Amino acid sequence: MSSYRVVVVGCGGMANVWVENMKQRHECEIVALVDIKTEFAQAMAERHGLTCGVYTDIEAAIRDNEANLVLDITIPASHFQIGSSALRHGCDVLGEKPMAATMDEARELIQIADETGKSLAVMQNRRYDANIRAFRELIQSGTIGRVGYVGADFFLGPHFGGFRDAMESPLILDMAIHTFDQARFITGADPVSVYCQEFNPPGSWYAGNASAICIYEMSDGSVFCYRGSWCAEGAPTSWEADWRVTGEQGTALWDGAGAPYAEIVAAGTDEGGKFLREFTRVDANVNWSGRSGHAGCLDEMFAALAEGRRAETDCRDNIKSMAMVLGALDSAKLGQKVDLRSYWN
Repeated sequence: MSSYRVVVVGCGGMANVWVENMKQRHECEIVALVDIKTEFAQAMAERHGLTCGVYTDIEAAIRDNEANLVLDITIPASHFQIGSSALRHGCDVLGEKPMAATMDEARELIQIADETGKSLAVMQNRRYDANIRAFRELIQSGTIGRVGYVGADFFLGPHFGGFRDAMESPLILDMAIHTFDQARFITGADPVSVYCQEFNPPGSWYAGNASAICIYEMSDGSVFCYRGSWCAEGAPTSWEADWRVTGEQGTALWDGAGAPYAEIVAAGTDEGGKFLREFTRVDANVNWSGRSGHAGCLDEMFAALAEGRRAETDCRDNIKSMAMVLGALDSAKLGQKVDLRSYWN
């Protein structure tokens, strides 16, 4: 008998990635598919050769099939209703980002998880990459000394069409949480405050603001600066962003694609009054053996369930990445710096 009787909620395009992963896990059995449109759930079942029931009601799907795990792959506006229903019906929840549509909903989901003793973990797939793991180790091992500045540049020009083109804040709402969460992961620090200016530059094909500059004060005393655009034609960065982290003794760099490295002050050159010092290159040790992307994050989520611990992207941690998004939007609307510590407390 399978350890996890899985209900998949939301049968859109991204659900295919999750369903394929579940089919590869011997401990999982998909027992129901749920969507607001029955035909979408039925099409998903047929596409993947599943003989499970299809539903429009999550509670019926859980009850009828004695499910104990729910995958929430719905739109953000539905995450609170799906997550709270699943937790209260005795299921652990693994869901797509963001964990909720508002901070109030996110805080209440954490409260429900605490009350029920169940797990709610959030998909942050961009943490799961051998290069970012090596970059994090390069910095947190003290190679460049105490960190003072973290910078991430994200400049791409994707022509999605559809709902993103009509969003009020497409870059920050739909994409920036990945980079914000990466900043927390890389440094091990949490956001304290943010000042954000959103804008929509000439040539943009988005109705809302597709560019932003965000300045975060972090809990370790460093400053994180995010510069991003989703309507930047030419010279694109990686989807993982282009990173520069400066510390007391040097600088660590990662272009989001290749292996990261650092340049640190060469031994003996910090004396003698040199105007510009010499540097030594330190290559990161890229040795993480985990799987990349969604597969890596799901591996961690299932390992946490099996070991009875909180996942790396547990809701109690992930709310801080969500606060970086919603706090940035609040700052842009107010035109002033916003304190973020009250967002998750």
